[in-house]
Amino acid sequence: MDNAATPAHQDRADQHELGADAVRALIDHAILKPELTRADVDVQLDEAAAHRVFSVCVRPSDVAHAVERLQGTGVGVGTVIGFPHGTTTTAAKVAESLQALADGAFELDMVQNIGAARSGDWERVEQDVRAVVDAAGDTVVKVILETAFLTDDEIVAASRAAQRAGAAFVKTSTGFAGGGATAEHIRLMRETVGPDTGVKASGGVRGLDTLLEMVEAGVDRIGTSASARILDEVAHRATTGAASALGDDTSSY
Repeated sequence: MDNAATPAHQDRADQHELGADAVRALIDHAILKPELTRADVDVQLDEAAAHRVFSVCVRPSDVAHAVERLQGTGVGVGTVIGFPHGTTTTAAKVAESLQALADGAFELDMVQNIGAARSGDWERVEQDVRAVVDAAGDTVVKVILETAFLTDDEIVAASRAAQRAGAAFVKTSTGFAGGGATAEHIRLMRETVGPDTGVKASGGVRGLDTLLEMVEAGVDRIGTSASARILDEVAHRATTGAASALGDDTSSY
């Protein structure tokens, strides 16, 4: 799948005019919960294919299977690196990245070294990201900051470190740290990285209203496991002109 058009500087439609195709193009459908069985994963992969989202983001051990199952659907397969804590060694992140690429991953979402970031060791953070970016070659690398653990100043510094290291995106969250994306953090990240680096919101984006809020704040991609619910809301609004009663799915990533 061609993912060259990573859209940090794309023109954004008015949030109230986003149609189904525009919403699909934003979504990395998350299939990351550790307890998921192979059957659970297959249900989610088939859902992603049926809704024609941009990509899935699966656990590293599921990449090869996901690539095979989604072949011909147009849905890309991404995965996570150093997930969810970011505390594996740089060498381990590089090895994990190379395996993911060999298995067919087309994007990598790596977790920065959160402890190094909170220690103010930005050289270490940058070197960690750069090693994965170098290993990935032309493959898109998104850096998960885990904003719930960081101050605003640390979010700014982490975003700049990821950008200096060559990351294509900065991303808010793993979804496993007790806090997810906020519009305030998205605006801060967008202001920091400017128009040429992507911003991804993940964790807590479980309904259409939340997705639209994130788009308004400046995101280019959304990580969510509530893709079907969100797209059902899009269809409902297109048909009725009114919000559905679904709201956010609090059981989802």
